[in-house]
Amino acid sequence: MSKTTIAILFGGRSEEHPISVKSAREVAANLDPETYEPVYVGITTSGAWTLCDSPEPGWETTGSPAVLSPDSSVHGLLALDGDTYRTIPLDVVFPVLHGKQGEDGAIQGLLELTGIPYVGCDVPSSALCMDKSLAYVVAAAAGIATPRHWIVSSNENVEPEGLTYPVFVKPARSGSSFGVTKVSSKTELLSAIVTAKQYDAKVLIEEAVVGSEVGCAILGERFGLVAGEVDRIALTHGFFRIHQEAEPERGSDNSTPIVPADISDDARALVQETAKAIYRALGCKGLARVDMFLKDDGTVVLNEVNTLPGLTSYSRYPRMMAAAGLPLAEVIDRLVDRTLQGKRR
Repeated sequence: MSKTTIAILFGGRSEEHPISVKSAREVAANLDPETYEPVYVGITTSGAWTLCDSPEPGWETTGSPAVLSPDSSVHGLLALDGDTYRTIPLDVVFPVLHGKQGEDGAIQGLLELTGIPYVGCDVPSSALCMDKSLAYVVAAAAGIATPRHWIVSSNENVEPEGLTYPVFVKPARSGSSFGVTKVSSKTELLSAIVTAKQYDAKVLIEEAVVGSEVGCAILGERFGLVAGEVDRIALTHGFFRIHQEAEPERGSDNSTPIVPADISDDARALVQETAKAIYRALGCKGLARVDMFLKDDGTVVLNEVNTLPGLTSYSRYPRMMAAAGLPLAEVIDRLVDRTLQGKRR
């Protein structure tokens, strides 16, 4: 049986570039060599596309230029060899990209033009989930509880006296807690908004939800959705700031993910069903990690949806799936198989 040629896109221009590289290394380590013929394309922080042997250190300088052809008749990469381009046909693309231009619909739009099947959410669902304020509107219309929030546009002023503290100030379209500040008093608000605007012109202010921070990994299958084990973020102080540590592989200085979550069976089932409902309402495909709050009264409130969650050795999505009996290698197989099935239909 012939192998599936799969392009792994990684890196990118967002602040989550280093996380993407680590995720790609983990994906590379879990690709079955008997099943896949991998093609690695790294995107540097300046936006240059590089065909390389692997996502290992040095890929930025040892590769050669390559781009995805937007011409659907090519159905692959155009790689520069000397003064000429050669075509590398692709069966499927796995955009292992996080944050802006990776999860916001930008790369998905390019992939739609290429005509090559790709893993994960499409353009509308990627763009919707990336903008937390829009995701809240759609989720609320589907009956999902969301935090009380306010939107601050680029030229808008906020009256600090009109808020109930504490609040969280965050970029509306960013990930991995970059630019997020917990504000306990009105004197801290304007500084927090300035910090958030370093990552996005659109800022979200949310009232703090009192409850446990929980998450659920979702995998879209042909005949339904598979939910991973629920996790709970145990905090010692502050708030959860994923990927902000100097050495995240060694753990966080204020949080520990507990998988399976130490919650009741009823709460676990409710979190999983709520995650599935959110996934469906926002039109997600393939994989997504749905982050929520579990309140003391048993209700579940949406926090955010990650349409291409971290896949590193320490990331939450693969841990939750592994706890449910699905190691990353099998998750990849299922994602690719579902993607190719969908294209053939």
